[in-house]
Amino acid sequence: MTAYLIKNVSLVGGAPTDLLIRDGVVAETGADLTAPDATVTDGTGLVALPGLVDLHTHLREPGREDAETVESGSRAAALGGYTAVCAMANTSPVADTAGVVEQVWRLGREAGLVDVQPIGAVTVGLAGERLAELGAMADSAARVRIFSDDGHCVADPKLMRRALEYVKAFDGVIAQHAEEPRLTEGAQMHEGEVSTRLGLTGWPAVAEEAIIARDVLLAEHVGSRLHICHVSTAGSVEVLRHAKARGVKVTAEVTPHHLLLTDDRAETYDPVYKVNPPLRTATDVAALRAALAEGVIDIIATDHAPHAVEDKECEWAYARPGMLGLETALSIALDVLGPQWDLIAERMSRAPARIAGLEGHGVGPAPGVPANLTLVDPAARRTIEPAELASRSRNTPYARMTLPGRIVATFLRGEPTVLDGKAVK
Repeated sequence: MTAYLIKNVSLVGGAPTDLLIRDGVVAETGADLTAPDATVTDGTGLVALPGLVDLHTHLREPGREDAETVESGSRAAALGGYTAVCAMANTSPVADTAGVVEQVWRLGREAGLVDVQPIGAVTVGLAGERLAELGAMADSAARVRIFSDDGHCVADPKLMRRALEYVKAFDGVIAQHAEEPRLTEGAQMHEGEVSTRLGLTGWPAVAEEAIIARDVLLAEHVGSRLHICHVSTAGSVEVLRHAKARGVKVTAEVTPHHLLLTDDRAETYDPVYKVNPPLRTATDVAALRAALAEGVIDIIATDHAPHAVEDKECEWAYARPGMLGLETALSIALDVLGPQWDLIAERMSRAPARIAGLEGHGVGPAPGVPANLTLVDPAARRTIEPAELASRSRNTPYARMTLPGRIVATFLRGEPTVLDGKAVK
């Protein structure tokens, strides 16, 4: 295993120092380090962060390899500074058995670019009718600890309660896609002034807020862990704030696109802006940013949702919802939060690693810890060109936008997956 000596790098925004990686761990940090056998990199102006962790990634394999594979999604993740991603269950077949989650887990190990941790489905076939094999998935080689029907809400309160009770036995987490389906039938975008003007059926904020309110009460009653996916409204923030003040074991995520983009993008009728939950108002965006800084929202998660060309380049009403996110998330965080490196490390690495229970991730860079880290050039700016992305899909809402920051290198247990901004394999 090659040793790497990074000179004059800032550790999570601190004063410049040297960092030595050897045998898969951070061996030493300090001034004027030497290591004759190490590959030396000039880290002047760069910031070293613990490798990013994404709690919400769609890798599409098995079943939709035309949109993404575990390998291509892993490469996109590494180029985005990630060392671990949690792969959602809405594949084909659905990841609702030990066999399917183990398949995804093994594909991730074979790719070797990031640690791929499968998320298991809560219900069989995401149908919301009966619980999937939660215990078998938890006991499998993949050791699943997060379960979600993302893309579908677990709408039945009795079933949701049973799921929360079941996973409590092994400290699991139910990650809810908060959407009351009876309030969103035929919805095309956020319900509000823009939807009224465009004549598109609206997705009301209360459809999200009502499910979150119900589920935090259920989680409090059961004493189990609940995670809320892609929070998008100011009202949801207030429900979460109240729940956390009561001591409910609830965590929440916000996506980069909900921190930056608003519902007026729908005026273009460009399906790249169609997403679930939909882009909301500027008031919602401001509330989400404040909640992220405050800690009411715990993490940034990408909801990386690649789609094949035919599923996006069509009429708005027929387009599949979702956006790419892995290769641009850190840039959006920098744009929204500025160079608050410790906050970025907490929201994009430490906290998601804690929620998912991913050992060796979300720590360091410090002597003795696994060398899962990313090097960022905060002074760089880059223009997003869809054709240059590693994902098999091209549905990025940031096409031709110039964003701050550039991932220079990513290390997974001391081995580079990205060097000089390019994937190593």
